[in-house]
Amino acid sequence: MLEYAVDWHPVLLSLRVALIAVIVVIGLALPLARLLARREFFGKDVLEAAITLPLVLPPSVIGYGLLMLVGKNGVIGQFLDSLGITLVFTWWAAVLASTVVAFPLMYQSATAAFKSVDVNYEKAARTLGAGETRVFLTVTLPLAWPGILAGLVLSFARALGEFGATLMVAGNIPGQTQTVPLAIYFAVESGDNVTAGRLVAIITVFSFAVVFWVNRWAKRHNRRDGE
Repeated sequence: MLEYAVDWHPVLLSLRVALIAVIVVIGLALPLARLLARREFFGKDVLEAAITLPLVLPPSVIGYGLLMLVGKNGVIGQFLDSLGITLVFTWWAAVLASTVVAFPLMYQSATAAFKSVDVNYEKAARTLGAGETRVFLTVTLPLAWPGILAGLVLSFARALGEFGATLMVAGNIPGQTQTVPLAIYFAVESGDNVTAGRLVAIITVFSFAVVFWVNRWAKRHNRRDGE
């Protein structure tokens, strides 16, 4: 009975990595999306292409690039090493990989959401004396929230399922850096289909529950707006 017990560490680690990655992505993507959604400047297309590049690059390429940056011989890696910090082959490296691959999804969703907000509402708030921060928090953000929530869910799902880049920079260390995708892959490689099947079932049920809840929330929100 015990030999078939589920090892919950990959599941808990994947959830921790995905949650932290999403928090970082929200903190970085929302201000950037808000800024670029309403402004045009020379080189904007190049910047947006660079931001969305992780969507089309193979995960192994992203992982290799991160390894060149944060590895011991990388620019960032050497700086961290001078501070006594090692990032590669730790679970924080998994957070970094998940953040990079999830960032474009949050950015694109947030940009589209901010562009859909009627600027007249923001102008009206300003004429009533509201500052930019208050306008963003009380007008722009609530109106753009459905699109932002969709980006949040997509980013979380992408971070939760990250495999290639994570393997490159964090490795597959059971009990330390082994996330669910890595655990499933190496379980199948070793012929342990029972473990792989259980982990697949757990992550599938969890992902379905999240998407189901978001869809229900969106329907209720749309009904309230239509009333």
